[in-house]
Amino acid sequence: MARKHPDWKPDLLRMHREEIGLTLEDTGEKLREIADRHGFNIAANFQTIWGHEKGTVYPGPHYRRAYCRLYRRNEAQLGFRRALPGEDAPVESVPTPTSAERKLPDQPDAVQQALRSIREGTDDVDSEALRNRVIDAWRRHTAGGSVDGPTVILVGGYAGSGKSEFAKFLGGLTGWPILDKDSLTRPLVDQLLVALGGEAHDRSSELYREKVRPLEYRCLMEAAWDNVDCGISTILDAPFISEFSQAEWMQRFQNRCRSKRVSVATIWVECDPESMREYIEFRGAARDAWKMEAWEDYVSGLDLKMRPQGPHFVVDNRLGAAVALVDEARDVLSGGGL
Repeated sequence: MARKHPDWKPDLLRMHREEIGLTLEDTGEKLREIADRHGFNIAANFQTIWGHEKGTVYPGPHYRRAYCRLYRRNEAQLGFRRALPGEDAPVESVPTPTSAERKLPDQPDAVQQALRSIREGTDDVDSEALRNRVIDAWRRHTAGGSVDGPTVILVGGYAGSGKSEFAKFLGGLTGWPILDKDSLTRPLVDQLLVALGGEAHDRSSELYREKVRPLEYRCLMEAAWDNVDCGISTILDAPFISEFSQAEWMQRFQNRCRSKRVSVATIWVECDPESMREYIEFRGAARDAWKMEAWEDYVSGLDLKMRPQGPHFVVDNRLGAAVALVDEARDVLSGGGL
């Protein structure tokens, strides 16, 4: 059954398009250019855009992100959804902006805005210090230098939460390598499951949880330690659900990093179930099939109030808000424009 979008105001898309004098064909061309820059999976044409503006087709996640970049507005301002606390709400009409309002922010400002998505999850961490370290790494990276003393950042969250997008953003800024659990281990995990009598894409069985998953995460962590031992800062991208739930695991990790004189930051990316479902559906990965087949059961098993059991930061990506800021920063850094 199609999901409803009661807060959707499709007329605002047309208003924003007409405000800057674009035809439907022009808009499609601009959206395709944006998709090329950001790696969005869209094939914008005037029929699709017309459907979005008439309210007959709700834009998918990559289309919405592309529209946000084209019109320099967030999803709430474009009428796709309600505004989160602190966001500018949608408007009923589109005023003619001044050139200053349409101007892209400076690169440091755009990066700072995206990194402000990171906030303290516990009282014993300092989000400003982490942002400064990332920005310093970005500046050194773009200048061809390196950062003294390695850093390990763990980016975790439920499937479809946006953790990989945020990890890629941090990696792109700093030049630090990203170790994605699935990219690193998926072919071996699939074959191991088959060899043990299971199914290649099964991530819900007891076989996976007890026999395969521990080895999967061990491979990920050992690869990270190899980097750290070479003085290479590293970003780890994985759900980390079990690990973050264990205070003992978190403390051991902190202790090992401290013994190696490594700075560590744990980031939890939170998201709402509807947005997670949309992104999981959109990527269409075989490993997610069981989630889609039993979505209500899957969601009922998630602890949406979960937080890592140790010092950590939180990125609020409900309704895709944090990823939208990441998109804007990438656009500014790439020199993208209308």
